[in-house]
Amino acid sequence: MKETIKKLLLSYQQEKITLDEVLEHLRRLPYEDLGFAKVDTHRHLRKQFPETVYCKGKTTEQIIQILQTLLKDHPNVLATKADKQLFEAVHKKIPDATYHADAQIIVINREHLPQKQGTILIITAGTSDIPIAEEAVVTAKILGNPVETCYDVGVAGVHRLFDIKDKLTEATVVIVIAGMDGALPSIVGGLTSKPVIAVPTSKGYGASFEGIAPLLTMMNSCAEGVVVVNIDNGFGAGYFASLINR
Repeated sequence: MKETIKKLLLSYQQEKITLDEVLEHLRRLPYEDLGFAKVDTHRHLRKQFPETVYCKGKTTEQIIQILQTLLKDHPNVLATKADKQLFEAVHKKIPDATYHADAQIIVINREHLPQKQGTILIITAGTSDIPIAEEAVVTAKILGNPVETCYDVGVAGVHRLFDIKDKLTEATVVIVIAGMDGALPSIVGGLTSKPVIAVPTSKGYGASFEGIAPLLTMMNSCAEGVVVVNIDNGFGAGYFASLINR
C-alpha cells in the first residue's frame, strides 16, 4: 500500500495524472465498495498483511471479485475454508493461485516475506485434526515464519508427546490442536514455558458437541500461558502465533 501511494504521488509530480485523479485514488484507498462487500484496502498498513477472505457463505463470483480487488495493491492474499470446486473457478481468473487441499486454503503468494527467526511448533492430538493444523501451517508460512509440525500425539498415548520435549523448548510459540476432550493443550502448557495457542476442533463423538466440549476444556485450562481461539480456527491461531513470533 505504501508503494501504491508513492507511485501515485510520483505520477502526479511528473504530471502523468491530474490532481482530480489523485483525489479519486485516495478516496478509494481506505476501502473499496463493491456493493456486496467493502474491501479493507488499508488493513495491510495497520496489520502488515491484507484482509483474508473467508469463503463460506459467499458466492464464487463474490470471492473472485474480492480477491481481484485485493490483488490490485497486495501481492499476497489468502482465502480460507475454500473447496476444490471454488479453487478451480478462482484459478481460471487468477492463474497463479494455488490450493492447499488439506488446509482448504487458496493462496496467491507473489512476494515472499522476510523469514522470521523463531519457530512455530504446531501439534495435533489426532490425525483427524490435521486439516485445521494445516490451515495454521499455511497461514504461518505465508507470514514468513519457520514452522515445524508434530501430529497425532494426543493424551490417549501421552508418552508420544515426551519424544518432542526438545521441540517444545526450542519453539518460540506452540499451537496445539485437539478435538474430543481437548486436554492436550493443558499438558503441553505444563511442559513448556512458551506461549501455547489452543485450537478446539469439531472432530469427536456426539458429546463433544461439534467442538464446544474441547473449547470449554481449553478455556478452563489450569496451565499458565494457554490462550484459546475459536473452534476450527487454524487461520486465527497461525496469525496470532506469527504476531508473537514477530
